[in-house]
Formats: sequence, C-alpha cells, structure tokens
Amino acid sequence: MQYPVYSVSQVNNHIKGLLDSDAALSGLFIRGEVSNYKLYPSGHHYFSLKDETGALSCVMFRREAATLRFRPQNGMKVIAFGYVTVYPRDGKYQLYVSNLAADGVGDLHAAFEELKARLAAQGLFDEEHKKPIPRFPKRIALVTSPAGAAVRDMLRILGARWPMAEIFVVPCRVQGAEAPGEIAGAISWVNARGLADLIITGRGGGSMEDLWCFNDERVARAIYASGIPVISAVGHEPDVTIADYVADLRAATPSNAAELAVPDQNEQYALLAQLERRMAKAMEGRLTQARAALERAGKSRMLRDPMSWVDDRRQLLDRQRDRLGHGLTLSMARDRERFGRLAASLDALSPLKVLGRGYSIAKGPKGLVKSVKDVGPGEELRLRVSDGDILCEVKD
Repeated sequence: MQYPVYSVSQVNNHIKGLLDSDAALSGLFIRGEVSNYKLYPSGHHYFSLKDETGALSCVMFRREAATLRFRPQNGMKVIAFGYVTVYPRDGKYQLYVSNLAADGVGDLHAAFEELKARLAAQGLFDEEHKKPIPRFPKRIALVTSPAGAAVRDMLRILGARWPMAEIFVVPCRVQGAEAPGEIAGAISWVNARGLADLIITGRGGGSMEDLWCFNDERVARAIYASGIPVISAVGHEPDVTIADYVADLRAATPSNAAELAVPDQNEQYALLAQLERRMAKAMEGRLTQARAALERAGKSRMLRDPMSWVDDRRQLLDRQRDRLGHGLTLSMARDRERFGRLAASLDALSPLKVLGRGYSIAKGPKGLVKSVKDVGPGEELRLRVSDGDILCEVKD
C-alpha cells in the first residue's frame, strides 16, 4: 500500500485551514503576562503571552498598534483580543492581536503611567531643570483654545491683577488627535520668535480623554525644551497630567495660573505706599539728626572764634617741637655713652696695651715668631716694643 507524501507547506496550509475554520479561534480574548517583547523598525510588535504553565506567541501589526495608548512592557498583565492561526512559512501558530488592554486598569491609565515612568527616568521632571517664573512678566503668551471659557477667565484675571503685562493668545486646539501637535508647535513658535517671557498652556476641566492631549509626549518634550518658563494649567485641582510634571510651575486651574503668573497690582500699590511711608520716616529721622548736629556745630568754639583752632594747633606744634628736641638730646646722650663703652673695650683689646706692660712681638723672615722652630741661627729678628722696633740676630 502506497501512502501519500505531503510537502511541509501542504501540511502547514492544511493546519492553517483547520484553525481558520474554527470559530472559537477566530476571535477570542486571552489574559496573560507579556514577555520577550520587541518593537521592530517596521512598527510591528512581537511578544509572547504566558501564564504559570504555558506561553503563546503573538504579533500585533503596525496598523493595529497605532491605536495603542501605552507601550507594552515585559511583565505587564494584559488582555489581548485577536485570532489564532498558523504562519505557514515557520509552521508556528500564533495569536494575531488586533486590540491590547492592560489587565486591571484602563488603557489611558496604563499609557499615562508608562509615559510618566519613561520621562521621569530621562530626567524631564527633575527640579534642576525648572526655570524660575519672572516676578513681573512684561509679555505673557496663552497657548490655549481662543474659544474656551479658560482663556476668558485668564484674560480677565490678568487684566485685573497686572494690566501692565502684554497678553498674546496663541490659538491651538486643546482636544482631539490634532491637539498635541498644535500645542507643541505653538510653544516652539513662541520660543522661536521670543514673543513672551512667560507661557501659560492649558484648558478647562473635562474627562481624562478630553485632557489627554496634555499627556502626549510631544507636548511634554516641547515644554521641557522651552527656553521660556511654562506654567501648566490643565483642568481642575484633582486633574494631573504629564504636562504638569514637566512644566516649570503647575497651577490647579487656568484661573489659578493667571494668579500665579502676575502679582496683584493692589498689593503692589499698598507695598509702595508702605515703602513711601518708611522712606519719609527715615528721611525725617535723618533730617532731625542733621539739625541736631548743625546746632551743636553752631555752638562750638571753633565757629565762634575760628582763630582758636589755629592757636590750639600752634600750642600743639610747640609741644611737639619740645618733645622732639628732648628726644633727640636723650638719644644723642645714649649714643655717646655707648660709643665710650665700645671705645674702652676696643682699647683694652689693643696689642699696644700689652706691649706697654713690658711684652714684645718678635717677627722673623717668615713672619710672626710663635716657636723656636720658626727661626734658625744667624737669622734676623725684629722685636716690636712699646716705643719702637729692635733689630736682633739669632745666636742659638
């Protein structure tokens, strides 16, 4: 009996047909842990789903991955939806994923936490990168929707608190798929033209989906790269976005951002009035001191009799001259006494004094005679005595 022989491709295609015809495998949800995750330059995602006893190969093509709001990570618990079939070339069955959600949390929350952790690791939230907010900004750019209630509130508060500032509204969308690119572009545009010395970006409250454009990486990197300080004002107090972490200052609401951006003119006027009163009081004190000094000077003897000052200086000069003369006399006397002592000491050490007491100095052909070995018979000696020299001859 002869058995049919099949090629590898025939077997793989047969198994693929069996799996494709199984309705249970054409659309199913699978819970598992992501492992061996890889993102290829093509945009396709390859990974495995595993549990305690098994693993399943998965692929999510670029078209489906474009809807992902978070980046899968190894160890992440997810729920995948797709169909199971065989890839005939490798003979390996795998799950073709069309939708992927984090298990236990929503997609938006997972995406938020993933981006937050990644940007924090890159240092975008570090305090040393935060720029100080100018105390008295001259020009403020509002990067927001020109039609929202938030921009009207900010304009009203800024005008009431600090009307000296020049306000520019840089219109952009703050909701929808196009919003992140427009917000990031507006921030970069203000920086490129040096339009302002402070930027406020944000919008009014809404759902997490409504505020999601401020959780976009493009907006975060535009705020981080801004050379102009940025205040983030998104939603209400409980709402926290990635833009809040990156910005130089976070405001609870757009209205709060306007209050933080500029001082209150009424408070500044009050401060100026207080400083004016303090300055006037200080000047009054200085004038009082100056008047008292002038009165004391007017009563002084010098002003009443100007020559008295000259007379006092003349007497001082006489006393100084006397002291100088007396000092010189004492100094010369001390020097004379010291000179006498030194002359006496020198005279006492003079060889002539020794000769005067009956001693003599003998000099031979070789110089001063200190020993009998210094001379020989027949040599001449010159003896120095106190009143002259004696020429002698050595006999023995």
